[in-house]
Amino acid sequence: MYQAADLDTAVHRLAREAVRALYAELVLEPKPGLVSLRDNGSHSDMHAGHFMRSLFALRHYFARMVRAGAEGAPFAELEQLGQQAEARMLAATGGVNTHRGAIFCLGLLCASAGWRVAAGLPLDAEGLRQSLRARWGAALRARAERASHQPPRSNGQRAAREHGLHSAGDEAADAFPVLFEVSLPALQRATAAGWPDRRARVQALFATMAVLDDTNLVHRGGIRGLHDARQAAQRFLDEGGAAGADWRDRARAIHAAFVARRLSPGGAADLLGAACWLAQVTAPASSKRLPTTARA
Repeated sequence: MYQAADLDTAVHRLAREAVRALYAELVLEPKPGLVSLRDNGSHSDMHAGHFMRSLFALRHYFARMVRAGAEGAPFAELEQLGQQAEARMLAATGGVNTHRGAIFCLGLLCASAGWRVAAGLPLDAEGLRQSLRARWGAALRARAERASHQPPRSNGQRAAREHGLHSAGDEAADAFPVLFEVSLPALQRATAAGWPDRRARVQALFATMAVLDDTNLVHRGGIRGLHDARQAAQRFLDEGGAAGADWRDRARAIHAAFVARRLSPGGAADLLGAACWLAQVTAPASSKRLPTTARA
């Protein structure tokens, strides 16, 4: 638990864990349609090097968000920090969007953690979610309402509008229900069962893919792409998920099918990174583990 009396240490550790969580998501494989160290997935415009440059550019952003949260900053200030971070990301990657969703989601979680640290409150998942709602929930809801009455500003917003889906802004306004009710519990259950990090994270990713309104999938493959991806993820889980001996082969087969159709569940990847961060910062100190590429 981080205490308000040691805010500087908390800021450093929480920000460091954010970068480590995004690195853990990057190096994870198999990961259907997504960029990893193994290949570029469904993307012809980006590779792992872009993600590494982005992480380096974002390393101070998460610390700024923790500190802003600790100071009780209004949402407008958090939004400005996020916009500045996005500009740094795009400058570092040559205009490639590697972490826009993570800047938004994980940045808000860092702010919520900072607010709790300053208040001397424990860093538990439900507490972080409650603080996010209490401190910035109204502003996030107002933001989502404004977006619903304005021309779409992104491919994700356009896809959500056309098909009546829950956008990333809607998820934030509801304090990230898929993250806290699906992604994180799936990761925690697998970890508690003794699964290696790699399998636990794959399990959490597929659990997220099976339920999330991932507008990245809709943008690339239409509403049929989203439905097919959800069904593929659910079949993977129904067949034993990452527990079976053949889990890698089954997951890589789905990856190949996604690549053939240029499908990429970027929204699910963002939530996986956030779940990795939550699992790390809310776990007892003795159980914390480093990101790993170990095969298991």
